[in-house]
Amino acid sequence: MSGNVEERPERPSEVDGTAHLFRALGKIIKVLRKNAGLSQSELADIAHCSEDLVSSIERGVRIPQPDFLLRADPVLGAGGVLVAAVDDVREALAKARVRHPDWFRSFAKAEAEAVALHYYEVQAVPGLLQTPVYAEAVFRHRRPLYDEETIEKRLADRLARQVIFDKWPAPTISFVIEEAILRRPMGGQEAFRVQLRRIIEVARRRTIHLQIMPNERTEHPGLEGAFTLLTPKGRREAAYTEIYGHPRLITDPEEVRVYTERYGIIRAQALTPHESLELLEKMLGEL
Repeated sequence: MSGNVEERPERPSEVDGTAHLFRALGKIIKVLRKNAGLSQSELADIAHCSEDLVSSIERGVRIPQPDFLLRADPVLGAGGVLVAAVDDVREALAKARVRHPDWFRSFAKAEAEAVALHYYEVQAVPGLLQTPVYAEAVFRHRRPLYDEETIEKRLADRLARQVIFDKWPAPTISFVIEEAILRRPMGGQEAFRVQLRRIIEVARRRTIHLQIMPNERTEHPGLEGAFTLLTPKGRREAAYTEIYGHPRLITDPEEVRVYTERYGIIRAQALTPHESLELLEKMLGEL
């Protein structure tokens, strides 16, 4: 039998104060960096991370990992202030696993613990790749409309999932994205330009395998919709689908095999990672 997630109405995640913690830390890091006379790029080099990550941390939309805080503290002359926040951040990260709506928690937990993740998306940029502005546009234009508090919580939850890119040892991660998604400038031209830069940045990582399915393909094995394949540590591969708020986490080996086979064919028909990166850069240049 398939392991189906219990279907229930969406509701806001619990208020646990973690978003306020990360915003406050971001502001402190920004002030310390400026006082130290460092640019975001210089701090990124010292902390062994991307400039985009530093920017996101300072804006409070990405979680400053304990290792980042430990490396940044002496460089920024924080005098132990950032080190003192490490335990609170670790506690907040543990809480983040249960901040998602109930119907999503089963997948969110599996995703965070997975050793392999493969995403096929047909409607929007995958959540793990979304910038804050793009993600907000997705939530803001959803129907029925979310209230402002729900948008803020959903946004924080979505961005919190992106810490998986900074995990080490890194899980195996691949994406296949329909080209049509990249032709829809969600959030406006400038916002989408930033979104494309973000996708390109992730695609260049040696731990990521990203491909684009071009519109010109005359045969297509994935017309039934988006899905994710994930392999939790120590467990068999599972599949996840979600249609109009109805999620399904599939564990039956025969059903999972169908999705695995489908994904393999989709990857074979998509552009190679190098060709996909060239197309992304071309699209960025056209905006």
